[in-house]
Amino acid sequence: MHTIYLLLGTNLGEKAVNLSRATQLIEKEVGQVLASSSIYETMPWGIEDQPIFFNQVLQVSSSLEVNQLLKTTQSIEQTLGRKKYRHWGERLIDIDILYVDDLVYQSEALSVPHPQIPNRRFTLIPLVEIAPDFMHPLLALTQAALLAQCPDKLEVKPIR
Repeated sequence: MHTIYLLLGTNLGEKAVNLSRATQLIEKEVGQVLASSSIYETMPWGIEDQPIFFNQVLQVSSSLEVNQLLKTTQSIEQTLGRKKYRHWGERLIDIDILYVDDLVYQSEALSVPHPQIPNRRFTLIPLVEIAPDFMHPLLALTQAALLAQCPDKLEVKPIR
């Protein structure tokens, strides 16, 4: 079994409902959700002229290998109505694969660990909530240490 960290994000529609539905499908199709962070309201990153996001990190136990994990999370996004908008733009649901154990994996479609983790407070704050001591396999730093040196200053606040 693999320990996987997923980042969920949404800024369209009923955001809390979108996260809940995504979590239910992840539990059904990916594996057991071991931990979930609070939901955070986050300012848009990359493109600022769009609605505020809700983000959440899940820790999941799964038997899926990385390529099947990507296909499954993309299928869940499609099931929930995700359309391809602009890069870093608005979305009904987004499921990012952050970590798969301590795997380092690179393909045209996927990089694990997610390359933007050190640069995004909206990823690191919920990660630190549920896995502060998890070690980044390339940088050899904990999530808490990554957050302490993160250059991103955008507001990230818990909503529940």
